[in-house]
Amino acid sequence: MIFLTGTGFLYKADPGSLRALYEKPVAEWPRPDIDSGVVWAEFKSLPGTDTSYFRTIAQPQVKLGKLLFFDPLLSSSSQISCSSCHDPHLSWGDGRRVSLGSDHLQGTRNTPSLLNIGQRKSFFWDGRAFSLEDQATFPIEAHHEMNMDAKQLGPKLGAIKAYRALFKDAYGTEDISTEKIVSALAAFQKTITSRRSRFDKFLDGDYKAMTDEEIHGMHLFRTKARCMNCHNGQFLTDESFHNIGLTYYKRKYEDLGRYNLTSNPEDVGRFKTPSLRDVMHNAPWMHNGLFNDITGIVNLYNSGMHMIDPKPEQKQQDRLYPYTDPLLKKLNLTRDEIKAVVAFMDAITATQYKMQRPELPRD
Repeated sequence: MIFLTGTGFLYKADPGSLRALYEKPVAEWPRPDIDSGVVWAEFKSLPGTDTSYFRTIAQPQVKLGKLLFFDPLLSSSSQISCSSCHDPHLSWGDGRRVSLGSDHLQGTRNTPSLLNIGQRKSFFWDGRAFSLEDQATFPIEAHHEMNMDAKQLGPKLGAIKAYRALFKDAYGTEDISTEKIVSALAAFQKTITSRRSRFDKFLDGDYKAMTDEEIHGMHLFRTKARCMNCHNGQFLTDESFHNIGLTYYKRKYEDLGRYNLTSNPEDVGRFKTPSLRDVMHNAPWMHNGLFNDITGIVNLYNSGMHMIDPKPEQKQQDRLYPYTDPLLKKLNLTRDEIKAVVAFMDAITATQYKMQRPELPRD
């Protein structure tokens, strides 16, 4: 038997009915439960095997960018590379709660994976950068990350004959500048993409690729669990910023999020919606890396996340006191439904491509 809500969205059904509902082209699926005013995009699979990948990775600029990405010479200590925090064997993250940089200084935020970063519209948890080139500059210069004076990078790398030749091959001249370095890094990072998951295969018509429980989880993701209000489209992100109730306002782990960039009180506690592609490889989760259990995270969302909203008098006295985004609501998911949503997280997680570290130029 199938049960419909007042809005016409099917929340519960036997496995056979759900499978029949979704074993159709995506364009024929039921519209997800999306709040009024939310801009969203339907699920879309990743493309198949890119036959041009090896030609792309061999291009002079990309080849140079790969070497620079793995080279600790980009840091002041010559001990930390981009790959120290974005390790290809750790799904292009670092597996830490927060990043660890120069002099073992800890950052305050979890390191995002670089998978599919070429498709992002803004970068970092607070969206402070709008290009891959800017995104590369921040960690190179940050004192608690690579702690490097970018102006010194040209002379430092230029002392190596092999690097001078690589820059000439990529840019037509041996001159090495910060602009060329971050341009090459960006060119390489655009090649860092997810593999196709069982979810992608299902979207493309391989309907045996997902189990009944995973289909149930996908259905809940689209409807009762309300996930698609923020996690939608090909990369399962709305590319926007939300306060999901984890600001820790005036407590340990306080982080005012995008407000630190914009000084707009409405941005207190807002962080960028992460892509859920390969989500199960990217623990720990959230901007502060405090959460290691995906079932626990779904339980948090199930609660509605409005536990610390200010009372009217508190907001009147403190204009920065943050409200949790109204898109977050109590879900009333059952234990089995939570289990199904977690199963769907497995379906959208692909096998990893563990790129080997290159031999670095030193002559």
